[in-house]
Amino acid sequence: MAASETVHVPVLPNEILEWLDPQPGKIIVDGTLGGGGHSRLLAERLEGQGQIIGIDRDPEAVQRTAEILIDVPVTCVHGSYADLPGVLDELGVEQVDGVLLDLGLSSDQLADQDRGFSFTVDGPLDLRFDPTQGEPASRLLDRLSADHLANIIFEYGEERYSRRIARAIVEARRGNPIQTAGQLADLVRRCVPRSGNTKLDPATRTFQALRIAVNDELKILDQMLARLPDCVRPGGRIAIISFHSLEDRRVKVAFRQDQRYVILTKKPIRPNESEIQRNPRSRSAKLRVAERAPR
Repeated sequence: MAASETVHVPVLPNEILEWLDPQPGKIIVDGTLGGGGHSRLLAERLEGQGQIIGIDRDPEAVQRTAEILIDVPVTCVHGSYADLPGVLDELGVEQVDGVLLDLGLSSDQLADQDRGFSFTVDGPLDLRFDPTQGEPASRLLDRLSADHLANIIFEYGEERYSRRIARAIVEARRGNPIQTAGQLADLVRRCVPRSGNTKLDPATRTFQALRIAVNDELKILDQMLARLPDCVRPGGRIAIISFHSLEDRRVKVAFRQDQRYVILTKKPIRPNESEIQRNPRSRSAKLRVAERAPR
């Protein structure tokens, strides 16, 4: 994949436009820039008046998407969405009119064989959104105890066979440390019985768990949810797309418990069958929207 290409398809595009309602003059944050699909849709509605601020932890995504979106008013920033207050301060922006978070994994990351996000190719087991920070998943597997690994896989992957998988990892690394996505996927598949009524690969939950642990995703999401209301003007909207229960639960609880939020979607919005057929990865998406309450 060339530096200026993307294969990512934005999820729930019509719904995002409807709920965030981008208008000329507005400033909207896309906290998960990815391939820039959502940012472009939002920016085109601004008609050259206003600004989209796109943030992503993946430096490759920021560089690639900045080239793709050169024709629309999008400012691309390398960083974590949890650092939004600092990003806005550096840009001289006090508050914004809307914020979008798409917590799903980018198709561009899945397509990158050097990152390990996809277990259908045997690339290095890295799993970091930002390869310049933290430690790769392979190093995590090599140093943690079986109990610690089992806790990660169970808590973040909701994998019932977590202890069996963790023991197999520790046993395997004694002679052949796990360095690639293919190695780990094969090991997990040998540990987890495959149900006949699901298309879910047995390795899915373990890879999800390790990715969350490596990138500290849930802690960062919690930080963002706490900081968001102060960054959004009264009447501004926050739209968050989640893809598994650990994320969705946090978003739902934050919207309900924080009095600075007014919930606009009583139940999460799901993609329709037409979108799922066009973009199968949208199947598990859930969109929740809240509005910044008056002061």
